[in-house]
Amino acid sequence: MQKPKVLVTRRIPQPGLDMLYEHCEVELNEEERVLTKEEIVERIKDKDGMLCLLTDEIDDEILGAAPNLRGVANYAVGFNNIDVAAATKRKIPVTNTPGVLTETTADFAWALLMAAARRVVESDRFTREGKYTGWGPSLFLGVDVYGKTLGLVGLGRIGKAVAKRAYGFDMKVLYYDLHRLSPEEEKALNLTYVSLPELLQTSDFVSLHVPLTPDTRHLISKEELAMMKKTAVLVNTARGPVVDEAALVEALRNGEIFAVGLDVYEDEPELAPGLAELDNVVVAPHIASASVETRTKMATMAAENLIAMLQGKRPPNIVNPEVYDV
Repeated sequence: MQKPKVLVTRRIPQPGLDMLYEHCEVELNEEERVLTKEEIVERIKDKDGMLCLLTDEIDDEILGAAPNLRGVANYAVGFNNIDVAAATKRKIPVTNTPGVLTETTADFAWALLMAAARRVVESDRFTREGKYTGWGPSLFLGVDVYGKTLGLVGLGRIGKAVAKRAYGFDMKVLYYDLHRLSPEEEKALNLTYVSLPELLQTSDFVSLHVPLTPDTRHLISKEELAMMKKTAVLVNTARGPVVDEAALVEALRNGEIFAVGLDVYEDEPELAPGLAELDNVVVAPHIASASVETRTKMATMAAENLIAMLQGKRPPNIVNPEVYDV
């Protein structure tokens, strides 16, 4: 029996590839670059399935180029890179890799928060450049974390995991989400629900954990940044376009907020002009889920999802379950 043909748009950890090789005929992009749209269209034509990354923009034209396509497995928890509506219209199931990167991403949100608050990157560069000549009472003064107020914008899995870590710092934790928890859940997690303006005005640290949707694009822009404390730190491990990056650069230049820690960018991988030159910015190359354990589990989950779809089964992590409605 002939194995189904699949396209893997970029190399993923080997355990995931091994699963696919066992069940499928695999075409793998071996290059360390993102395939162009034209290249994906050409390679997908005879494929039954595709495993793609968040850097691949999978639109209706790509989906329509593969008449035999039976599933798209995204190697990410977010799936805004895929036109899910178009896939659903074509009865093509789409999957993601939720849950597995929750704790790792929460860890990294805290790494950015701490690094920005205590000016770790700035002082590291200063020391490496041989500028450190001795202790001084005003050298690289940051802001305290312990006992402060943390505001979470979005309270999904990752937001809740970030909240749990705050209790070790004896922090008050506020949250804003379109879907408020029950009073019992708020009490159990020691969370206080507030409006977005109140959260921005009262939090010492603001961490973003919302998906990218038309409603959340530029959720944090000039007006919202102006509401924040001048001593506040903003952290974004969600999606870049949630923040108006040009407005953020201006706010940082003008001292409207103290610092920012970013893992994602509005026009990734490009940074807004002026952002990289600012000292009160900690930037990372989208690595919040980049631990060996997590990235490997993401690979096996994505492979499991794709294999299930190719076998005509309902995959474990379907994002458009309506394709299975009769």
